[in-house]
Amino acid sequence: AKRFKVRAGGTIKRSQAFKRHILTKKTTKCKRQLRGTAEVHATNTASVRAMMPYA
Repeated sequence: AKRFKVRAGGTIKRSQAFKRHILTKKTTKCKRQLRGTAEVHATNTASVRAMMPYA
């Protein structure tokens, strides 16, 4: 899957939302904090894993 990757420990990493377009009105601090990756929350892990074809 392109949006999610399963880590070795079983957690799923995802990219941050709200970082694609309309960035001029967002502050530099906001954009800096949206860099990098985040983890899928534990309550959503099962549903995300069910949507992934080879996980």
